[in-house]
Amino acid sequence: MSDVPNPALPASQSPYFRPGERVDLARLQRELHGLDCDGSLSGRERASVDFHWYSPVLSTALAGRLSDLVVRPRDIDEVIRVAAACVRLRVPLTVRGAGTGNYGQCVPLHGGVSLDMSALNRVMAIGDGWARVQAGIVMHDLNEAARASGQQLRMWPSTERIATLGGFIAGGHSGIGSIRHGILADPGNVRALQVVTLEDPPRRVELLGADIQKAHHAYGTNGIIVEIDIALTPSVNWQHLIALFPDYRAALQCGLDVGRKVCELSHSKPFEIFQLSAVERRITPYYDGLRERLRDQDAIFAQVAPQSEALFEQLVRSAGGHVAVRGTETDLIAQGLPSATECAYNHTTLQALKTDRGVTYLQVAYPVPFNPELVSAQCDRFGDEVLMHHEFSQAGGALTVFALPLVRYFDEQQLRELIAAFEADGCLVFDPHTWVLEDGGMKQVDELQLEFKLQADPLGLMNPGKVRAWDERMLGIPGGTL
Repeated sequence: MSDVPNPALPASQSPYFRPGERVDLARLQRELHGLDCDGSLSGRERASVDFHWYSPVLSTALAGRLSDLVVRPRDIDEVIRVAAACVRLRVPLTVRGAGTGNYGQCVPLHGGVSLDMSALNRVMAIGDGWARVQAGIVMHDLNEAARASGQQLRMWPSTERIATLGGFIAGGHSGIGSIRHGILADPGNVRALQVVTLEDPPRRVELLGADIQKAHHAYGTNGIIVEIDIALTPSVNWQHLIALFPDYRAALQCGLDVGRKVCELSHSKPFEIFQLSAVERRITPYYDGLRERLRDQDAIFAQVAPQSEALFEQLVRSAGGHVAVRGTETDLIAQGLPSATECAYNHTTLQALKTDRGVTYLQVAYPVPFNPELVSAQCDRFGDEVLMHHEFSQAGGALTVFALPLVRYFDEQQLRELIAAFEADGCLVFDPHTWVLEDGGMKQVDELQLEFKLQADPLGLMNPGKVRAWDERMLGIPGGTL
């Protein structure tokens, strides 16, 4: 770590890739002859974006960033061939799945190759409690394959129908199912990762146990995830329920009561809840088809096992609410209603942005144990500037509450002031308005991931510009600059 090159050293003489190095596109295309490559402007534009447009800050800052070439490998041998070519020619490489991430993870800051992994979508094997799959598989397709064996994934993002598993591992944290199974980083949820390195020559490295965290939530900066051994759980015909409450404080109290009961009974008689989302009445009108059903009330959206419905309803009534909508996902869709999945996590942000481009969002973790009174105080303080939406989860075995509040956006300074206000309340804010890994969710350098990057990506070619510590320590330049 102490061998930092002279910042004034010409790019061609630097031991690491430096911003501004020219890509020899003609030679790269010759090296990759026979692979599925796309150098068209339209193809490069499609492959160089994700859902970072949720953030007006990122939408402006990342505008116009394009790869030089899109490559769609069809098997792992082709992935290795691309990796080897990028190493030989010092070409940056940015991996992408379906592009459903929100933080610019797959936006290439310095050109190079966009590696589209969507063709690596095979199910290798399914066993009792696990599946071995290629990283480009769409999570909905994997769930369908797992259900044929009576199983399902433990968790998925609200974009399950289009998101790839590899993208979820590389950029995700938790999702629907986390109230029951914890966050992705909790032991047992991801059983193994296989990554291809950008060394000379590239290697296939299998990460097990604690080593999985070397590549999990690393934005694809230290290895190309090609195969995943993911945990499965018995399949349940989840009932999607919407409970209504006279005020948001009551909805949060119900969520807290339900979440506590899930944690209390998890090791004895399970209380099977798969999703638990609280949304205040100023947000619910954004949901297609639900305006009349919700009647201007605060709501909880939940997925509940049939045998757990009675206890769930009892807890709803105890908090002063009642169940207004119920049915399977298929039932709700047949009625023209969104499923509970589409009213959770950042799908709520998407629902709002469909009709109101004047909003954006934050991501907030509340102190443990959760206190609904803190949210009530924040609602009074922020007024119409912030619209509240909370997700109940488990992390490390403890009940944890996250918020993805909508913000009526004015400017970046407003966001910084709101973040400071949440942090002053003891909350942890995962800033969704930065492309820098440490500045968003981590809040600190992950030394384990940085050490692995030195081994797996010794030239710094993978998604350059996303890891502050690499830029500052290895290049001697301020991290996070474009």
